[in-house]
Amino acid sequence: MAGKFPNHHHQHVLQLVLSCRKITAQVTNTSTSSIIAMASSSEQEFVAHYRTKLNRFPRSQRFWDAKVASRVGEKLGFRLREIGVTGVQIDPREEQSRPVHYRVMLSPLFQSIKRAGVELSGVD
Repeated sequence: MAGKFPNHHHQHVLQLVLSCRKITAQVTNTSTSSIIAMASSSEQEFVAHYRTKLNRFPRSQRFWDAKVASRVGEKLGFRLREIGVTGVQIDPREEQSRPVHYRVMLSPLFQSIKRAGVELSGVD
């Protein structure tokens, strides 16, 4: 796996912060510990979707789904391409430790990042 990407790709790590209310995907440059790109379901584009879920009765326990995750991945992928990042690393142990329902909903996020032209290392 280490030979799959040039070394400069491994300096960019994708980290996901998940809750029942939102999904945030951020890419960090490991050499500077700074976030270089980020996308989240709390962005303006998703406000109407969030309000729909919030005002629904019975109230939904989860405010994002696979469709939202896919769009967050697409936005992140385009932002990464804009700044010239073509590959990111994901910690496979962290992803495998997530509950199954989150892993299923994250698959479209990873696919959207790949469709945007960013290679992911560490995801099956």
